[in-house]
Amino acid sequence: MLRQALLIASRSGGARRVVETAPFTGDVVRRFIAGETIEDAARVTGRLTGEGLLVTLDVLGEDTPDKGHAEANVTHYVELLEQLGAAGLGARAEVSLKLSAVGQTLDEDLALENARRVCVAARSAGTTVTLDMEEHTTVDSTLRIVHELRRDFPDVGAVIQSYLRRAEEHCAELAYEGSRVRLCKGAYAAPAAVAFTDKEEVDRSYVRCMKVLMAGKGYPMLATHDPRLIDIAGALSVLHERDADTFEYQMLYGIRPQEQRRLASQGAQVRVYVAYGREWYEYFMRRLAERPANLRFFVRSLAGRS
Repeated sequence: MLRQALLIASRSGGARRVVETAPFTGDVVRRFIAGETIEDAARVTGRLTGEGLLVTLDVLGEDTPDKGHAEANVTHYVELLEQLGAAGLGARAEVSLKLSAVGQTLDEDLALENARRVCVAARSAGTTVTLDMEEHTTVDSTLRIVHELRRDFPDVGAVIQSYLRRAEEHCAELAYEGSRVRLCKGAYAAPAAVAFTDKEEVDRSYVRCMKVLMAGKGYPMLATHDPRLIDIAGALSVLHERDADTFEYQMLYGIRPQEQRRLASQGAQVRVYVAYGREWYEYFMRRLAERPANLRFFVRSLAGRS
């Protein structure tokens, strides 16, 4: 119930005004958001990669209302990638792209062409792109765009959310050689007809999906902070004789940083999902919805400063 309430609040203008204007909200937001500018993102990326971690960068902002905003977002990604390339960070830092930020809600073909432009810039920078999965209503469209982009950019990453009932089916379709697939639990509200609503059901689905991906020939990117799921992933890597460079763990910036470094120190590939930008509200609320501990941290911080 709490998770659903927070996800609903992520779309509420009234809740947004309360959170954005609350005293000391900024102090808490900075735990999860790397900053507002490309320079902020580059600085955090340099620090994390210097500590042996990989990075994927997400420019915050989604549900683009018009073509002008979509164009501005593409331009921003191109500039970000140019800076990553110039700094020599392309080998260890990629970008994550929300298709709704580049026009998906306006026109699928527009989003495809805009995503293609980002992929071209990524290739020039020596890196690649993973297309984030968003609302359940956009799954089919997003996967169509993934498949189309992979004709020219086979390293484009796809994302599957285990809370969706068709997740295992999608994983099976994507577990082919060279296919990069990020598996996450999912952080959007969805009806019970298409999504599991019980946490244990979501976790069981995650394990089923993980088994499919780890047994396949692709490159799994296992996005979880759950110690049980991390242990299962390690066991599956042994079972399927996967070397450390044939899959990776992914975790969010600001969440379990010590675990990120522990896994990396043991030779695992660990990628940190680093979000930045001014449009942080919806992303921040989904982080609170994912883990009650994040909400408790937020409330304690506000109470302690009031």
